[in-house]
Amino acid sequence: MRILDGIVSDRGSRYAAAGGPATSRAEVDALLAELRRNKRFAKATHNSWGAILDGVPVKGDDGEAGAGAIILAELQAAGRPDTLLVVTRWYGGKQLGGDRFRHVRTAARAWLEGEAAR
Repeated sequence: MRILDGIVSDRGSRYAAAGGPATSRAEVDALLAELRRNKRFAKATHNSWGAILDGVPVKGDDGEAGAGAIILAELQAAGRPDTLLVVTRWYGGKQLGGDRFRHVRTAARAWLEGEAAR
């Protein structure tokens, strides 16, 4: 699993992205468990995720309604099936409104661009 930290900081909230190859729901669950073994990520406010497994989109918002759909859209646009992408948010104490969706998209794109460069 590759972690890209410190992507966005806004009004105290911080965002990171992580992910790796996953071809089944069991692999998604294993990667999510691996990420949460890291204390920082376990204490995060939201670990929203998306994956396209065998052509079927699956997602988890983890309390950040709509974030999983944004992550899925970025995976589809990048043509990245069989990849789990997690966007993590540590809440900074101030509501971000619609900006939170822009930040989820930015974090997802940054991780995908880093993968393309590898």
